[in-house]
Amino acid sequence: MHRLRTRLIAVFLLATLVPLALTMWLVRSLLDRSFDLTSTRELDGVSRSLEVTGRELYRRARLNLKAKSTPDRVVNAPFPDDLKAFAASEESERFELTGPDGESLRYLVRQGTSIAIFEESLAPVGLSRLARQYAEARALIEKNRERDWRGAFFTTFLVLASAAWLIALGLLIFLTRRITKPIQQLAGALRRLGQGESNVRVPVRRRDEIGEAIDGFNDMAAQLEQNRERLLFVARLESWQMLARKMAHEVKNSLTPIRLTVEEMVARHGSSDPAFLKQAAQIVTDEVTGLERRVRAFSELASEPPVHPGPLDLNALLTERMAFLKNGHPAVDYRSRLDQNAPQAWADEDLVRGILTNLIENASDAAPTVLGLSHRLPDGRVAIEVHDSGPGLSPTARERLFEPSISFKKNGMGLGLSIARKSALLNRGDIELIDSELGGAAFRVILPSLQGPSAESNS
Repeated sequence: MHRLRTRLIAVFLLATLVPLALTMWLVRSLLDRSFDLTSTRELDGVSRSLEVTGRELYRRARLNLKAKSTPDRVVNAPFPDDLKAFAASEESERFELTGPDGESLRYLVRQGTSIAIFEESLAPVGLSRLARQYAEARALIEKNRERDWRGAFFTTFLVLASAAWLIALGLLIFLTRRITKPIQQLAGALRRLGQGESNVRVPVRRRDEIGEAIDGFNDMAAQLEQNRERLLFVARLESWQMLARKMAHEVKNSLTPIRLTVEEMVARHGSSDPAFLKQAAQIVTDEVTGLERRVRAFSELASEPPVHPGPLDLNALLTERMAFLKNGHPAVDYRSRLDQNAPQAWADEDLVRGILTNLIENASDAAPTVLGLSHRLPDGRVAIEVHDSGPGLSPTARERLFEPSISFKKNGMGLGLSIARKSALLNRGDIELIDSELGGAAFRVILPSLQGPSAESNS
């Protein structure tokens, strides 16, 4: 089952890594384009153009000023402060910008012990101001270059995208575990069920499609367990039926000549000692009659009666059987609790009548109070229950309850419950032992309803 989880994670990786790589490439390209189109680039271009323009303007202003032959004034020593530096130097000539913003150009020429000064106004250009603005622009450009905004933005996006992807991956691993764990439990339960563990169940903790699948498995396992028990009962019953057929045949072959011989003996020798012979013949006849009754019971167990299902009012049938048996057990308190809304059953009336007669008769022999009730089961089938207030059944009796050799009555043969359950199975139903409301034993007869699928398949 880990392979399914691995496949889900692999699908997630394939579905996300390629788009993530494409997204990174696209973001990188967009960042490159956006930074190429920013004002910093334009400012760099403008500043360089200004530099070229300022230098050219300054060069031409120098040439124009130098071309003039007449100085504006001549200054002799001692020189003022703004000329002392030039006077102390060995230069023959110098160009200087004057004014707060460099709006004037001054040309100094050494003439012996004096200095000739040529001046020309550059207003409104202001080369000093232009040079200062150029320096500020270049400083801003270099500052932006040092910060590497492009790399910072891309790195931030990469970290955030990777974090989101890792969170999504962790969430996927968590969700795949929640998805695959119940599937793994279901697969294990299926293997155990295939190995013969019919009582295996999977706990249901979710209400989605997987929960519905687990519910379906649990229902299927419960049905298989019930069917397995029924098949085991039918298999054991078939072995008993084969034995009953053989025994009934052998005993019947011997009983008939015994009875005829005794009757002939009495008829021929009745004069010697009539009283003794009559008593002996009566004893033999009674024993033979008892054996014949047992043979008929075994024959009934071994026989497969025809089933003719049809609509059956269980409430009316239960009421009729309890009223009929009350005549034979006047001391028993018969009670009933019938569900008037329960649907009719689809079953053979004679077989169901035999089932109820057996269960009510057993309850009447075991307890002073018998309760009969009817109701509808959650799966749509109908049920009749017979409860008694007797001592109940021992654990040993519960384990072998429907075997043909178990009897709970003094003169019983242990075939009644086996025959009753066989009749219920022939009607596509069953009989099961339940807890009694009266403290004794209780049996539930389950039969298909008139509207159920079993009725439709039989109709």
